[in-house]
Amino acid sequence: MINLDNFTQAFDHYKNQAPFDHCVIDGFLPNNLAAVIESEFLDYHSSHWLTYNNEVQVKKQNNDWYLFQENTYQLFDYLNSPDFVNKLSKLVGTQLYSDPGLHSGGCHIHGVGGVLNAHLDYAMHPKLHKQRKLNIVIYVSQDLKEHHGGHLGLWRGSTQPEELVKEIAPVFNRAVIFDTTQNSWHGLSRPLTQPNGVYRKSLAVYYLEDTVKDFNSRSRALFSLTEKQQSTTNSTETCSHLLVRYN
Repeated sequence: MINLDNFTQAFDHYKNQAPFDHCVIDGFLPNNLAAVIESEFLDYHSSHWLTYNNEVQVKKQNNDWYLFQENTYQLFDYLNSPDFVNKLSKLVGTQLYSDPGLHSGGCHIHGVGGVLNAHLDYAMHPKLHKQRKLNIVIYVSQDLKEHHGGHLGLWRGSTQPEELVKEIAPVFNRAVIFDTTQNSWHGLSRPLTQPNGVYRKSLAVYYLEDTVKDFNSRSRALFSLTEKQQSTTNSTETCSHLLVRYN
């Protein structure tokens, strides 16, 4: 179902990447399948989306298996299958576990003005009580061009995103895999400026591992506020003058 050669070869460049372990896989799926997956997305204005609309994220999400059409359903089934998870575990070097519930994953869509501040993902799965270890994000928008923005930014930083080290354009049929346990600050590094009717569409699947000693038990994402947001936010969930928790 995926291009296994592209997938395995990408891991030759996975370890010790800056600012944290990651790889980029172009042609992750057969192109015709990626196009079908895009066509199976819910309409942007559908009431079935879970909508986030706050200062740190403006996006929509669907992780309801019942709403997935056939090809999307089969792809998520494969990416959560023992066969694929075992392949991924060997490449990463640790035993991984799938999350068939797609907690915070599934289909994501951003319209014009979509926002996703730099953030750290939840560390502890709130229901499976395992550590989140790995993200796979697959971009499937054929009409979204590089100059439209919406790049995935990877930041270096310990308690804050301090330096934008890499930007990855969300081009059609590109996948990004990255470790989430290495102070892995990530988010949209460029504003979305695409025409109306064009959307940034992606699929996300997250993988877990057994917890380790001194494990961070954070169960919600931790977002960094921009300088402008610091001066205007009225959030009651502010953790410091720079950070806010959501999800």
